[in-house]
Amino acid sequence: MADVHTPEQRSFNMSRIRGKDTKPEMIVRQFLHKNGFRYRIHVKDLPGKPDIVMPKYRTVIFIHGCFWHGHEGCRYFIIPKTRTEWWTNKIMTSRRKDQENTQSLRNAGWNVVTIFECELRPLLREKSLKNLLLYLRAPSADSLDFNDHE
Repeated sequence: MADVHTPEQRSFNMSRIRGKDTKPEMIVRQFLHKNGFRYRIHVKDLPGKPDIVMPKYRTVIFIHGCFWHGHEGCRYFIIPKTRTEWWTNKIMTSRRKDQENTQSLRNAGWNVVTIFECELRPLLREKSLKNLLLYLRAPSADSLDFNDHE
């Protein structure tokens, strides 16, 4: 199946996809700030360059796009019909790196929270942010995964 866009259009579209300061990331950052939490962003010294780092709580937060990080069981994660093998390899590499980074952070004593973009969509946003707040106020495990899908 041929791409519906010309190579120039596809290149332009892909160039507009942001890697940081995304809408889901801004939602979480604004929520944390509003609730009195202070943090650093995109700390290069830590594995995976976490989106949000909260040194006081020894917690890092990754906000992942469902497509780019292969959010299993999510309706927003669909392997494209063109260049399927290339996309599969790319997404599997992202997943492997995510696991390695999470393990490295845990080994260094950090709590790891992973939030997928679908968990910040309007229907689940309030619940997801409330779960995050509860976790930060009384962390009970090494990591937090919301596992709710829209």
